[in-house]
Amino acid sequence: MKSAAFSSTVDVRVLEPRFRHSHIFSTFAALDDGHAIELVNDHDPRPLYAQFQAHWPDRFAWNYLEQGPAVWRVAITKVPSLNAPASGGCCGGCGGA
Repeated sequence: MKSAAFSSTVDVRVLEPRFRHSHIFSTFAALDDGHAIELVNDHDPRPLYAQFQAHWPDRFAWNYLEQGPAVWRVAITKVPSLNAPASGGCCGGCGGA
């Protein structure tokens, strides 16, 4: 698999805990397919992984770049939707009309 282009680095260690996940989710949602955010944290973000599975199943790739003990870095890549229309814009459901 080709490595993704990082669109941004999100270092959540500098954010208040109550804002961390919403900031990560909004940053991820704004990504183009094939791009990634580099998440930097002070602990293993496994609970965040579970939330990604719930919100974006099959739309992300999760790759650890560094696994502690003091710093955890994860590449979270947006992958194309399996249900995305083919290039040309038509999903096929309208018969091309």
